[in-house]
Amino acid sequence: MAQLVIFRHGQSTWNLENKFTGWVDVELTEKGVEEAKNAGKKLKGYTFDLAYASNLQRAQKTLSIALEQSGQTNIPVTYNEALNERMYGDLQGLNKADTAVKYGEEQVKIWRRSFDIAPPNGESLKDTAARVIPYFESEILPKLKAGKNIVIAAHGNSLRALIMYLEKMTPAQILEFEIGTAVPRLYELDENLNVLKAENI
Repeated sequence: MAQLVIFRHGQSTWNLENKFTGWVDVELTEKGVEEAKNAGKKLKGYTFDLAYASNLQRAQKTLSIALEQSGQTNIPVTYNEALNERMYGDLQGLNKADTAVKYGEEQVKIWRRSFDIAPPNGESLKDTAARVIPYFESEILPKLKAGKNIVIAAHGNSLRALIMYLEKMTPAQILEFEIGTAVPRLYELDENLNVLKAENI
């Protein structure tokens, strides 16, 4: 039986400023650093063989801090842009409230909460899943199948894609699923990689 733990990065500077972040490489806030430390404390007692994060520093730093807190700084870490946040295109850098004024609240809600409608020059959740899932299946699943315990630090939407896949959720279910900052979610998997348990820790 293998264990997989996933968590979103701690609060970033643009989370704090209520901006669409996407692929913009912003830093963690002081609160985000504390959230990462708390995630690490929750991971004490778990043992990981491998770690993964996106190419964005907010996920990488959250992972690094969490591994340090849990006393596991010596495990191999892989970064890949397949795990990056959803690309928000023309909305990146815009304040969410200002964007609602500019485009209308209903349109912004459609961009943020529909499965397959992308913002201008950006990605939908469906598009995000189309890069997250193949990477997970080719790179991470074989290692879980070999019995390796794995931890992944990524982003709200890249993790939504992964949770939808692991927990067999519908698009409607995953769009209502809230993913808090730096809250580890544990999966216990059998030898066929069926999910035996899924819970926040």
